[in-house]
Amino acid sequence: MSQRSFGTPLIGRDEELLRLSGVLERARNGRGQAVLVAGDAGVGKTRLLDEVSARAGDGGATVVTGHCVDLGDVGLPYLPFTEILGALAGDERFGGVLAAHPVVERLLGAGSDSSRDADARLRLFEGVAGLFAELAAAAPLLLVLEDLHWADQSSRDLLRFLLSRGVLPRRLAVLASYRADDLHRRHPLRPLLAELVRLPGVERLEVRRLADAEVARLVRALQERPLSEATVRDIVERAEGNAFYTEELVAAADDADGMPTGLADLLLIRVEQLSETAQQVLRTAAVAGRRVGHDLLRDAAGLPEEELESALREAVGRQLLVAGDGDTYAFRHALAREAVYGDLLPGQRSRLHGTYARLLAARGGGAETAAERAYHYRESHDLPEALAASVEAAGHARRVGAPAEELRHLEAALDLWPAVPCEARPSGEGLDPVVLTLRASAAAVHSGDAHRAVSLTRAALAGTGQDADPELAARVRYTLAGNLITVDNLAAAFAYSSEALAMIPAEPPSRTWVWAAATHVMAARQIGDDDTALRVARQALAVAERIGATAARADLLISLARLEGGGRRTLEGRERLREARELAREAGDTPVEMRALFSLAIGCFESGELRECLPWITEGLDRARRSGLLSSPYALEMRYLRLLVLFTLGQWDECVRVARADPAPGFAEGPVLYIALARGEPEVVERAKALLGEPFDWMGTFVGGIVLTDAAALRGDPEEAVARARDTVAVLSDELGRAPHVTVRLAALALAAVADGAAAERRGGASADRWSAVAGELVELARSSAAGQGPEGQAWLARAEAEWTRAGSGPDTATWEKAAAAFAYGDVYEAARVRLRYAEALAADGRRTEAAEQALAVRETAAALAAAPLLERAEALLRRSVPAENSLSPLTAREQDVLRLLALGRSNRQIGEELFITGKTASVHVSNILAKLGAASRTEAVAIAYRERLITPEPTAQG
Repeated sequence: MSQRSFGTPLIGRDEELLRLSGVLERARNGRGQAVLVAGDAGVGKTRLLDEVSARAGDGGATVVTGHCVDLGDVGLPYLPFTEILGALAGDERFGGVLAAHPVVERLLGAGSDSSRDADARLRLFEGVAGLFAELAAAAPLLLVLEDLHWADQSSRDLLRFLLSRGVLPRRLAVLASYRADDLHRRHPLRPLLAELVRLPGVERLEVRRLADAEVARLVRALQERPLSEATVRDIVERAEGNAFYTEELVAAADDADGMPTGLADLLLIRVEQLSETAQQVLRTAAVAGRRVGHDLLRDAAGLPEEELESALREAVGRQLLVAGDGDTYAFRHALAREAVYGDLLPGQRSRLHGTYARLLAARGGGAETAAERAYHYRESHDLPEALAASVEAAGHARRVGAPAEELRHLEAALDLWPAVPCEARPSGEGLDPVVLTLRASAAAVHSGDAHRAVSLTRAALAGTGQDADPELAARVRYTLAGNLITVDNLAAAFAYSSEALAMIPAEPPSRTWVWAAATHVMAARQIGDDDTALRVARQALAVAERIGATAARADLLISLARLEGGGRRTLEGRERLREARELAREAGDTPVEMRALFSLAIGCFESGELRECLPWITEGLDRARRSGLLSSPYALEMRYLRLLVLFTLGQWDECVRVARADPAPGFAEGPVLYIALARGEPEVVERAKALLGEPFDWMGTFVGGIVLTDAAALRGDPEEAVARARDTVAVLSDELGRAPHVTVRLAALALAAVADGAAAERRGGASADRWSAVAGELVELARSSAAGQGPEGQAWLARAEAEWTRAGSGPDTATWEKAAAAFAYGDVYEAARVRLRYAEALAADGRRTEAAEQALAVRETAAALAAAPLLERAEALLRRSVPAENSLSPLTAREQDVLRLLALGRSNRQIGEELFITGKTASVHVSNILAKLGAASRTEAVAIAYRERLITPEPTAQG
């Protein structure tokens, strides 16, 4: 929205400018798009975006820009969006649109505190999205976000929300820049970028370094006096294609003492050419950050207005500062600010940070400025004020739904706490290290960092002395127990929940006791002590009903649904889970509600009712999204389960699409790995091994074990398959030695490899006895672990039994027929794999026609799934099984339909119309037919088909 003038020519950016201009043009024509603009610091991203913004503005678009700021480890929630909304609020043209979206006033410091409203975060995000959509409806809207590498997590979450809604609003273009060279391996922006570039309508643009010839052109365009060719060559060599380096080298070329060797020296030489007052203003501005308001800078510098304006004019003229919106000034490049800031003496920095902190406090910015004040107070070594501001900033982050920022501020407060004298610490309810640490632990859970939550809760336990309040001590212990369950440290969880329950009496009844009991129930069930779990759950449920602890009552009902009757697979269990869901919703406890929804979904899955579980998953993920808990444990489980259901139903393309649209970390994308393995995609094994690293993740090991065992079996390595299965079962078994439910699947997969190995040895005339003991061990493992499981577990057991028989005596049609029937509950791919084994058994038994029928069905499924390895095996079996005089069609059913129409002389378009497919798809089918029949033309293909009796002539009118 600001008018800028550019002193630097835009050279060597024709390709990038053309591409971004195309994005603007498409947005202008109603197709929203986003571009992630990447490049090294100083390469020219900002100059490119400025040019694009100017052109967009000249073309009638509304252009708004937000900047991310480096405040160290202190997050300032939604900063770039707050800047954008502030600019819109300052323009009377947009007053009506802003008034129609009052929820966005939260980012402007207005609006009510809705921190306890689980839907507040979603309403805020939808409000911002709605505002941008309405602005774009009135005129093309260009949204520019600069320096995403410094973005706080809340801003990243909001950007993810805006770009991942399927289709960007019409006439909206988003350009977001970041420093590619700042993104180290663990940089928080990296996973977001990987997620965004896979979304429709989002692309990445790499702003490359300038070529030497382009740098030379830039040097000559920048020079104020002629430079020698030697000087130009020197600048070109040292600039290394970096536009900002080039500018600084040209600007320093006038220095009589020669050009400095480092970029910081270049920047400081240029600064030192200013007057002392202008240098003072630059140093003061550098402490504020990339951008600073005029009035704040004036007060911090302590200069009269006229002197300040003169100094600013000088700095702007030298292109060190630029004037921005809202009477602000910014360093022309972040590197310039960093160099000036780094050159300050420690005492200067401390004094100026203290000045800014006091000025911000005196201006009464309230919680909105708390993060900035905390940063300045900390850097000025005013630890008491830094502590108070950090606590205030944590509260503000919680109110605006930014748990990651809340965690950072609380951790900063905890770091400062011991350094601040007792009398100088903030006072009030909940303001002590133990309670603050518990708050930080909760924020870590909400951010999806379970291991950090455990560490924080252990720290809270260490800080709880012998004379601590019993209820607080119990709360710390049952919180730690719950967090330990999340990271699968079950024995320790049970120990701490036992301690918590013993620390407070059941009478008089209290909410603390009820929650301690609810946690103890979960811990007891996890270690297999169902009697204790059931006894405590019934007792605690009665107490919860008596005192009106609705959320705890819901949590206990969820536990009882698994402990009583037939569990969550029964109608009775699901009815109890529905009651728990309603109670949790009534209490406003989203985590408990999500636990109920997950239990409903997994209960359907375990019963073989695959499609019935999808609505529960959808509802659960919607609740998680609304409350900002998509990375919490039950949300991750549901994200995995959603993909697993799609995988099992054979909706593989949809599974991959959903995973790309909503990427989840680690194990939650496991079904995508299953698909990749089944399709023979490369690097699957490496991706699976990555799930087995530290810290230990139970579900990651679960997924990795399945993939690695199956991969070994597919490549014919029985030793590796057995070793992987054994290792996975050993690692996933609990402290009591109980094997996990997945054991039956792992045993069946390993048995497949063992049976293949035994068959290979029998074909070679050797004895297969060496596999007998291994096969026996694996089948016993499968039998013991499948007990009590639902249709899925029983199907895998049937396969394990069939593979065991095959390993000992060869294929048996009866066992494979039973296994095929068992997988008919809905697992499309595994059913096809078992049917292929069944076909092999039929062929070995001389029942070649039946074998061919089964193999044809498998081929059809494999082709639909694009499961190339399975397809190849099915076709190989067909070639072996079908007599030449009775050969069957090598074509799929769809290709048969296309061939029939081809014989009638239909074009690709006409074939598509009759079969309700596109002409392009019809063309692909025709190409496949030609390849399979070895024909050079459509006419030859039809002739071969008639000769081979793949089709019969259509009857004529005469009969």
